[in-house]
Amino acid sequence: MRWTDIEEIAAALAEQHPTTRPVTADLVRIRDWAAGLTGFSDDPTRCNARLLESIQLAWSDRTTVREDRAG
Repeated sequence: MRWTDIEEIAAALAEQHPTTRPVTADLVRIRDWAAGLTGFSDDPTRCNARLLESIQLAWSDRTTVREDRAG
């Protein structure tokens, strides 16, 4: 998994942190969590705010869909 695998990272974060609201997670925490995912093989320092925000948005979209289905 690389930084550009935004949807895959978002899915894994949603699975590993089901009670976390992505919009409340700071980008440093998202970077650290993503870099620690099983199968992550990219350089942890080769991301930027734009990529992390994209991951955060994709993760948030997944969480919103899950909440809508539960509600």
